[in-house]
Amino acid sequence: MTEPGRDRALTLPPARLAGSGACLNCGTQLEGPFCHYCGQPDRNFLRFFPALLREFMQDTLDLDSRLARTLTTLLFKPGRLTRDYLAGRRFRYTPPIRLYLFSSIIFFLLAALLSAETAGIDVRIGAEDGAPSLRISSEQAPQLSPEVAARLASGDAQQLIEAIESGAIDVEDLARATGPEHTFTTDQFLVDGKPWDRDHNPFVLDFMPDFVNDWINDEIAESPAKARQIGANPNLFVEQIRDILPGALFVLLPLVALLFKFWYLFARRYYIEHLILTLHYHAFVFVSLSLVLPLNGAQPWFAAHDIAWGATASAWLAAGLLAWIPIYLLLALRVVYRQNWFLTVLKFGAIGTSYVTLLGLVSGLVAVLGFVLL
Repeated sequence: MTEPGRDRALTLPPARLAGSGACLNCGTQLEGPFCHYCGQPDRNFLRFFPALLREFMQDTLDLDSRLARTLTTLLFKPGRLTRDYLAGRRFRYTPPIRLYLFSSIIFFLLAALLSAETAGIDVRIGAEDGAPSLRISSEQAPQLSPEVAARLASGDAQQLIEAIESGAIDVEDLARATGPEHTFTTDQFLVDGKPWDRDHNPFVLDFMPDFVNDWINDEIAESPAKARQIGANPNLFVEQIRDILPGALFVLLPLVALLFKFWYLFARRYYIEHLILTLHYHAFVFVSLSLVLPLNGAQPWFAAHDIAWGATASAWLAAGLLAWIPIYLLLALRVVYRQNWFLTVLKFGAIGTSYVTLLGLVSGLVAVLGFVLL
């Protein structure tokens, strides 16, 4: 009789194969595909890589019927997913933290891909049919000041376009030469009504240690150079924010759960229950925004091809999804906490105000951190 698993990997010793009588982790006698003592599955990881990859994807993202069931419930039944999970009906759904990570990764990847697709913009300025057009990258387009546009729209437009396309004139140089100068100096930063000076009038927080105050003054000293850097290439700052934002939103989750805990203090709910609702709601927000992004991206394409109904439909769908986000929270609060509509609406307003305030503070911190890390 062939030993268990011997036909799958003839070069491996039997003790390392799945199907053995005892758990390879703790030695407990097995009575099924999982060890009832330590929980380790009786599976052999020494297999073909595609099989391992498929198993990893299934374990990590729950790419089976559970994910489809979870997304359907998440999108169309506000609060139902959280209520079922808290009631013990968990195995049928993707775990909250995995759902949040999966939805956030999809959103940020999609946002990065769609922003990359707008690298080139066709701009026609002062050109009639048959006249040459000017193609400007998305990084250069914001640098064209109204003065530049006016000059391009003048009688010299064709010569300017030909000069830029041939490389004789650089768009950035043209924008800097004709656009208004916006300079920032440390003299514009006032401390006690006087211009900041590192040696004679530094910025000092009395409750902070010296190294923190030194760091703040270092950043003030470097701010003009960073401001010029952002002015020359705004995408640097945007990319920095994009790198910081996922982590900042993840840190925000326990704070939002504390808001739920505070406003439902007498609901006799554990903190983990509020945290699960927070994870589910933010996963819903990411999924909704992942649908909004391509809808918004499709509108210029429809407009460029004179498909008015497509642009209108995509705009209305995107607006509907954005409007559904706060309404969803109101309905979810009603379903999960089961209070009357008066209290639910009242607490929805309080939570919404608190959440917007907290989000504003976090956004400000992210912007400051993004500037500091340049």
